[in-house]
Amino acid sequence: MAELRVLIAGGGTGGHIIPALAVAHELVERHAAEVLFVGTRRGMEIRLVPEAGFNLRLVDVGPLKNVSLVTRLRTLMDLPRSILACKRLIREFKPDVVFGVGGYASGPAMAAALQLKVPTMAFEPNAMPGLANRLVGMKVQAAAVNFASATKWFRNCEVTGIPVRPEFFTIQPPTGTALHLLIFGGSQGARIFNTNLPHLIAPLLETVPGLTVLHQSGVRHAETTQAAYAASGADPQRWQVRPFCDNMPECFAKANLVMARSGASSVAELAAAGKPSLLVPFAAAADDHQKRNAEEMVNAGAAVMLDERDLLVPGKLLDTLTELLSSPNRLASMAAAARTQAHPGAAERIADRLATLARYEVSKAKGPLAEANGPF
Repeated sequence: MAELRVLIAGGGTGGHIIPALAVAHELVERHAAEVLFVGTRRGMEIRLVPEAGFNLRLVDVGPLKNVSLVTRLRTLMDLPRSILACKRLIREFKPDVVFGVGGYASGPAMAAALQLKVPTMAFEPNAMPGLANRLVGMKVQAAAVNFASATKWFRNCEVTGIPVRPEFFTIQPPTGTALHLLIFGGSQGARIFNTNLPHLIAPLLETVPGLTVLHQSGVRHAETTQAAYAASGADPQRWQVRPFCDNMPECFAKANLVMARSGASSVAELAAAGKPSLLVPFAAAADDHQKRNAEEMVNAGAAVMLDERDLLVPGKLLDTLTELLSSPNRLASMAAAARTQAHPGAAERIADRLATLARYEVSKAKGPLAEANGPF
């Protein structure tokens, strides 16, 4: 039987579940922990968690934000039942600590843990916490966040950063005089990128001599994006459309500038790699959290931000890209600023905090001295 049992609750998007999996691996390797995930059928955890070798239990709970009134009412009606299901799961698994990573399943699981007096720790990758984390933030025993601006929402909070693959931290600045632009809309691509970039690729390549471009379109839009680039008349030797980049650190390494969305994981990778970026937040993101993430990078001097509506203004995107790619000193300054936002060893720090929290709560139950000393 493992000395440490951890229940990890939440998921939905890769920004929630991929960092959670990194922490889970560290818990197993560093603390010989037994880890159980709880999620929903509608999230990426349904595929990623079993593939990573962890057990997954499912609860029925839906969204509350950015949905119709009918969906919101259905979720509210399901919520008591999902909390009861999480209580049964906690009584069965007997975790020493519950780690909420945000997403649909995080809310009921964290609520159940708090009601059962099980130690809880929240993880928030965005500058603006999601609804589930905002509801439990001041009730949890500890929290880990990526941005200092998010600490105000939580008790006993530490800026740990987001777990990022180690390869991103070893990326060196590109050498040579030829410039390279990486357009990255996330693993599924960004339709607004796929629609707008082909229209300006020819004048961009004409304005910036020697520039090459790699555009990750997402699998669903690869053919139409490829066709749009081909129809632009731009030199096909200087641009490439890929459905998906299998080796993203390698793609980052070649780039002098990255145009990207501002999801938490993308921003963390940009910081770890020390890459200057042009960020275009997804306008429909819950609580406008992508814009808040982008603003943090802009305030640090690591990025320039355009809103989605800016891409509809004739010439605005072309002028912005041209100005950045024509300013090597500015790109170097932005790259250095991006590195200041990086957090190496985030997964290890979070795993260690979870183990410390679990040990503290056990020792606290044995006497007042441990409680007076505190866990961290």
